[in-house]
Amino acid sequence: MNKIIKGGYLQNKKTYIVSGVGIISAIGAYLVGDEDIFTMMQTIFTLAGIYFLKQESATKGKKHGTSTRKIS
Repeated sequence: MNKIIKGGYLQNKKTYIVSGVGIISAIGAYLVGDEDIFTMMQTIFTLAGIYFLKQESATKGKKHGTSTRKIS
């Protein structure tokens, strides 16, 4: 039960799933004719922005390799 409450194996991937489903939904709504191209692009850019903000905050504070600048 604890795995279900905390998210289990999707614990850190909920934002990615919501962004992906939203983008697919926007494309589907355009193909069906419920929205125009500008609304679809606005939705896709907004959800992609959320995805990349989450990606950036997930890597913030972690060291990737060595620092090229040395402080004495």
